[in-house]
Amino acid sequence: MDTMAAESSSRTSRLTRYATPRRKDTGLKQERAVRTRGQVLDAAAEAFATRGFPAVTVMDVAELAGVTKGAVYFHFANKEALAQAVAEEFYHLLGVIGQEVQEADLSPLDAVSQLLVRTALAFRDDTMVQAGARLQIERSLIGADLPMPYLGYTESLVTWFQQAREEGQLPTKTDPDVTARVLVSAFFGAQHISWVLHDRADIAERVQEILDTVVPRPLK
Repeated sequence: MDTMAAESSSRTSRLTRYATPRRKDTGLKQERAVRTRGQVLDAAAEAFATRGFPAVTVMDVAELAGVTKGAVYFHFANKEALAQAVAEEFYHLLGVIGQEVQEADLSPLDAVSQLLVRTALAFRDDTMVQAGARLQIERSLIGADLPMPYLGYTESLVTWFQQAREEGQLPTKTDPDVTARVLVSAFFGAQHISWVLHDRADIAERVQEILDTVVPRPLK
């Protein structure tokens, strides 16, 4: 998948995220509740991404969502619950990206590259992803258990590096675990620096630099 296709996929996922509930619901009232919950979650993501957890209030989220404060509390017990739901959605979206790359039937090293490129575009373009990343930085300020970061992402890379080594694309001395850890550290560090310095406008270029530098080239 090229960059343009990945950008289109990212935009489509944002538009359709709440079009269909993950759990089957029947009846107008339930459908309305699902839509309202999605509105609230998107509003919370926007607030957390732009202002950070400490500065955001439940009323801020209600106003952004265009609903009453009571409607927010109907779906989420407090601001911590909102943060937890946004963080969970963030990791759900990263999982979707990984699954789509897995299903693309790419070579292992191409899969590694596509995972990072598509994740970079999500960090640049998707507010939910941006919010989840900021909440993980602020996790010590949030009185709720958030998903543990980086583990699943690293596991996916380890698997692809192992496959590449087994298929003779990498030297046998290559350590998949070490390579994956270095790549994850470089990627998430680059996205943070790109956010601080350039609001992630240059993240695609920075990630391509990482791929060119860190990911081994297939053996001939």
